[in-house]
Amino acid sequence: MLAAATLAVVTAGAAYTFGPDAEPVGAAAAAAPTADAKGGVSAAAACPVDARYPKRQLRGVWIATTQNIDWPSRAGLPVARQQAEYLKILDSAVKRRFNAVFVQVRPASDAFYASSLEPWSQYLSGTAGKNPGWDPLAFLVAEAHKRGLEFHAWFNPYRASYGTNLGKLPANHPARLHPDWIVKYGGQSYYNPGLPQVRNHVTTVVKDVVSRYDVDGVHFDDYFYPYPVSGSTFADNAAFKKYGKGTKLADWRRSNVNKLVAQVDKAVHDTKKYVKFGISPFGIWRNKSNDPTGSATAGMSAYDSIYADSRHWIRQGTVDYVIPQLYWPRGFKVADYNVLTPWWAKEVRGTGVGLYIGQALYQVGTGGAWSDPGELSAHLAVNRKYKEVQGDVYFSAKQLLTNPLGALDRVVKSGYSRPALLPLIKDLGTQAPAAPAEVRLQGKNLTWKTSANARSYAIYRVPSGKPGKCATADARNLVAVVPAANGGRQSFAAAAGGAYLVTALDRLDNESAPTGAALT
Repeated sequence: MLAAATLAVVTAGAAYTFGPDAEPVGAAAAAAPTADAKGGVSAAAACPVDARYPKRQLRGVWIATTQNIDWPSRAGLPVARQQAEYLKILDSAVKRRFNAVFVQVRPASDAFYASSLEPWSQYLSGTAGKNPGWDPLAFLVAEAHKRGLEFHAWFNPYRASYGTNLGKLPANHPARLHPDWIVKYGGQSYYNPGLPQVRNHVTTVVKDVVSRYDVDGVHFDDYFYPYPVSGSTFADNAAFKKYGKGTKLADWRRSNVNKLVAQVDKAVHDTKKYVKFGISPFGIWRNKSNDPTGSATAGMSAYDSIYADSRHWIRQGTVDYVIPQLYWPRGFKVADYNVLTPWWAKEVRGTGVGLYIGQALYQVGTGGAWSDPGELSAHLAVNRKYKEVQGDVYFSAKQLLTNPLGALDRVVKSGYSRPALLPLIKDLGTQAPAAPAEVRLQGKNLTWKTSANARSYAIYRVPSGKPGKCATADARNLVAVVPAANGGRQSFAAAAGGAYLVTALDRLDNESAPTGAALT
């Protein structure tokens, strides 16, 4: 993640009617909110929506474990301390109305979970291969879900080791078992993307996690072929000679990455169709100087330098979402945020692939345009101009806690003043639960009968007490998204007067029709 910025510089079912003046809500009302083709609530097309209060928006944070960047703060901490540090990150995310975390579970062919395929990560115990005595990933996922946060398991596909001495790795490390898979480059060891057995291994690792853990997504970052190192050559000639079949080296390398992406996409959805697969590519696909359809930028071209063809993944539908790392400020000539955001919006337009923007929270306070505490919140204002932009993910969790220059306070005030449901992604095989039944107000306690297969509930409050057909069209009335609880009934503290609507959400936030009750 951090390499990206540096290199760019260098180069509503059942319903309720409220009061005599309320709009009818229900099957007889042609303009009422109804379930759409994906099983979600679809307000009438005529409903005005306010871009400042998006109903669906992904708000995420990357939690980097490699080299203990974010979590755990250092290796070898007691389990209770590791857990407490993680929960502090989650609680900070919830406080700021975030709804997703992207947690690095495989930094360098190691594991933050019990695995028969790769050794335990050194970033847990301090010793590679040492069992930490607990199952971190099960805890990480469960605690995120308790707080209503979607959990994406973040994998680095090709990094095998930060060093080149394979003899120092645990005996069961794949790089020691298969040294022929390895290319040493720039002082590190990488799996050779050109080998089918490497692609198969990475796919097996991902599938293993998806099959055994309740993750919501699988995530790759921007590290494909390694970032260029001056004076070094990536020695994959033997593989190219064997598998290149007369293609140009650069085309063959891009094809290798494309094959892995397609293979992982298929494996993820074959295992659990509802699990999302996405990638956060370097923010520049190609510059106009490389390709007339590229962006008006002058930074590193991911297509040419690290052989990552994000346009191909989008057009082939082998990703469910992309999070381009736009780690540059507005007006930065080499890579202008104002230029790159519309370029990416155009790339995903009409494809069904979700677009979220990777934001450089770690840059705030480092100088230049980043000395402005309002730079990040200004990015969100740019995003509102393009409907394809459906959210943001921030690098990284350390700054989520420190809130440099108070920049996150500004982001929350201007962009996250209301909760948000997750954006919908097509063809993931789930549908909205039944609308909540028996919604009642007892004093100031809003209760309802739980819905089968509901993972959470959205609570809307209409202060006038008269919700019409557009009451749930955006987030102006959305006061909370609460995880589903055990038992036959669930409750919510109705702190203020008005009318309340409750909808049921499945694990992808497909939304039922609303059911309501009034509090005066």
